[in-house]
Formats: sequence, structure tokens, C-alpha cells
Amino acid sequence: MTAPRTVTLASPPALLPLMARGALFSPLKRPRPGAVPPATRIVLPGRRIAQHHLAAYERVCAFPTGRAELPVTYPHLLGFPAAMRLMSERAFPLPLLGLVHTSIDITQHRDLSPADPYELAVQVTELRPHRRGTEAVVSTELRTADGPVWQSASTYLARHRTTPAAPEPGTEPDAPLPPLAQWSLRGDLGRRYAAASGDRNPIHLHPLTARLFGFPRAIAHGMWTVARCLAQHGASGPVHVHARFRAPVLLPGTVTYAAEGTAFELRAARGDRVHVRGEVRALGAR
Repeated sequence: MTAPRTVTLASPPALLPLMARGALFSPLKRPRPGAVPPATRIVLPGRRIAQHHLAAYERVCAFPTGRAELPVTYPHLLGFPAAMRLMSERAFPLPLLGLVHTSIDITQHRDLSPADPYELAVQVTELRPHRRGTEAVVSTELRTADGPVWQSASTYLARHRTTPAAPEPGTEPDAPLPPLAQWSLRGDLGRRYAAASGDRNPIHLHPLTARLFGFPRAIAHGMWTVARCLAQHGASGPVHVHARFRAPVLLPGTVTYAAEGTAFELRAARGDRVHVRGEVRALGAR
């Protein structure tokens, strides 16, 4: 495998121009077997946390504000502009429009202070076949002078016809977890999270723009659903989080948070539709 070309940036790239570039290139891209990810690794040294940005994120995700440690999902936001730069490039073989965030794995080695500077590195590490198309793996790492302190791997699916078509796996559905809370979500949740995160994908902002992509109403950001669950869970310290996004949350709507042991889920308040299911394990726990 070719060593990645490292691009060092003094500041995070602006998101709106990247989204526009990705939308422009999307119709020109056709996923194909054997495609490789762009051989670029983006590094942002000396990243400092903007307190107003952190506070806005904490409020919209229901984390306690003014804590001595960062929410476990917050570094994802720090890496998102660099990830968007990579996925909006011509060299990225999947169309940005229509990409679906399907899962995230987070490993946090210790509580992270909002006062510390961090080096951030982002890279598309893998493209792999999926029964519904092609999946890209985007890896993000946060480091201090002492070494890595936080890592994540997000998967994004570009849906397209596969050859030959793979059958759906015949797995048994998971048993529902005990309900612990119910949340009523306002119709403007997508816009409020977009203001805090910078992720202004049109499927989250308004029913009219969501309908252009096949959704009857705007949908909540997947990373909001995970963050809200982890805020309720109280995840902190050395921890590993795995979450898989299963179905979109339509806005406005009502959802149920459920958890037992290390497992958690967010599901529809009525019926058995699961929106996200995950697990939180303390590092070193069996």
C-alpha cells in the first residue's frame, strides 16, 4: 500500500465550499470495483477548542455545559471539515451526494480537557464492497504531546447496484432493550445541530430539501442521535463506543431511549423500529 501524502493545514477548511464542490463532482462519479481511496492524510496541528462552539454543541446534544472534559463525540466535529475535504475531492471515487453514515467506532484513552491543544489527523483508509454498494472508512485521530488520545472510524455507504447482487443476511432481530426515557424532537433540530456542527446536509434542514433525496421530512443527524444517547448514558473516561445507524429519525418526532448493561438504542416511540443501536465499554472491561 502506498504511503499517504500528508497535507498540513493551519486551520480547518470551510465546509460550505466543500459541500458545493462535492455536489458538483457527484454526478461525474460512478463507483467501480477496485477503486482506491485518495492517498492523502490531512493534519491540523495545534487545534484549540473554541468554548462558544463547544457550549453550543453541548446544549443541542444535552451534555452538561462547562464540564472539565470534552463529550466523547465532540472530536468527531473537529475532524469533520477535514473528512469533508477528502470526500469532496475529485480523487475520492464515491459521490458525496447520497452518502449515508452507517456506523462509528470511537476509542477514547482518557478524559480530554477542553483547554489542551491537539493534533488532528484524518484519512480515508479503506473502500470495501457492501451488499448495497461501496463503503468508505474514514479514520480520525486526536493526539497530544504524549501520543494518541482518541480515535474513530466512521463508515459511509454509497448505494449502487452490485454485481452479483448479494442476498440480505438472515439475522435474528435484537431483543428490545428496557426503555429509560422518551424524547420529543422538534422540527428544527436538524437546523440547530447543523448550526453547532457545521454539517448542513440538506436532508437535515427542511422538509422540502429532504424530499429531494427521498425523505418525507427532514431527518436528524446520525451523530446527534449517538451523542444524545451518550449524554444520557454519561459515557466518559477510557471507553470504546460502537454505534450502527439503522433507520433515520424523522423530524418532528418522538423517540425512546433504551439501555441495559453496555448496550443502548434509540427507537421509535411506537412500534419496534430501531434508529440506532450501540455499545459502550470501559477500556479493559470484558
